[in-house]
Amino acid sequence: MINSQDIKIGTCIRLDGKLFFCIDFLHVKPGKGNTFMRTKLKDVVSGLVRERRFNIGEKLEDVRVERRPYQFSYNEGDTYHFLNQETWDDVPVSKDLIQGVDYMKEGDIVEIVTDASTETILFAEMPVKTILKIVYTEPGLKGDTATNATKPAKLETGVEIRVPLFINEGELVEVDTRDGSYVNRAKG
Repeated sequence: MINSQDIKIGTCIRLDGKLFFCIDFLHVKPGKGNTFMRTKLKDVVSGLVRERRFNIGEKLEDVRVERRPYQFSYNEGDTYHFLNQETWDDVPVSKDLIQGVDYMKEGDIVEIVTDASTETILFAEMPVKTILKIVYTEPGLKGDTATNATKPAKLETGVEIRVPLFINEGELVEVDTRDGSYVNRAKG
C-alpha cells in the first residue's frame, strides 16, 4: 500500500480491480479545503486515460512491475514469440498486448512489462522510434523537398506509411511506432 501523495509518473496501482499507470500528476493545495492529488491514469488493458482525484493520505494498492528487454523471434497468427535476453526462455505474447506491433521485425528488442507478484504480462512496447526499409514506393524526384507533400510507401513489415516525395525504394527511414509517422531518413 502507498499513500496518494507518493504517486509519481510510472507508478502502477490497482483500482476497481484494474491496473493503471500514472502518466501525469499534480499536487493541488487550494485556498480553502484539503490538499489533494490530481492524476491522469492510463488503463493497462484498454489504454484509456482517465482523470482521478485522491485526497492526501488516501491508501492505494500499488503493483510492483518489472520491465525487461526481450527479443522478437517469430509469430504464429496472433501470438508473438519473444526470447528472454537473460534466460533465453521463449515467451508468447498476444498481439493485442503489443504497442507498435505493426512496425516490429525479427530481431527487434521490445520491453515487456510484467506484474512482479503474479508474473502476468501486462503489455509489451516497441521503442518510440525504429528504422525500417522501404520495399515499395513511387520514384522520387530531385528537388521535391520544398513542399510538405507526401506519398504512400510500403515498409518491410508490410505496413504502409506516408513519406516525403524525395524518399525512394530501398532507403531506410526512421518511423515513430506510436502513430506510424515518418521521422526522417536513416543512415544504414
